[in-house]
Amino acid sequence: MDLKDWIRDVPDYPQPGILFRDITPLLTHPPAFRYAIEQLSAPFAGQSIDAIAGIDARGFIFGAPVALELGVPFVPIRKQGKLPPETIGVDYDLEYGSSRLEARVNALEPDMNVLVIDDLLATGGSAAAAGKLVRELGANVIGYSFAIELLFLSGRDVLAHDNVQALVQY
Repeated sequence: MDLKDWIRDVPDYPQPGILFRDITPLLTHPPAFRYAIEQLSAPFAGQSIDAIAGIDARGFIFGAPVALELGVPFVPIRKQGKLPPETIGVDYDLEYGSSRLEARVNALEPDMNVLVIDDLLATGGSAAAAGKLVRELGANVIGYSFAIELLFLSGRDVLAHDNVQALVQY
């Protein structure tokens, strides 16, 4: 199955000159969504993975089913202020400003092997911040997995990790 058939291009959204890759058609077509989850899980089946960390918010859509598929816990990496205390956070830069990702202080145990999942790899800022947060919690990032990768933004280089997977590349 070609998942690009289920990703809609939306020109000039959210601002002129941007081509938005909309995953809604993929999510509303159960066979395509199931295929995406199976493909996100397959490279990591049989590996020593202790948890999936999904990045707020669309990383939850893919991360939680992958966690179920692999039989491991799902850990939400949230935007600032969305989790009850006590949290630990990491600040990171955006194209226009900065943001913060947080997790519960007891979300991961030391030396757990964690796979970080999000819907889209663009510049790599949020994924790198999530990886830093996982490491600050004492766990190991064993890889990153994305539904979509925008190659021209070189986010993979920011992650500086050998194990970066993407189902669809543009």
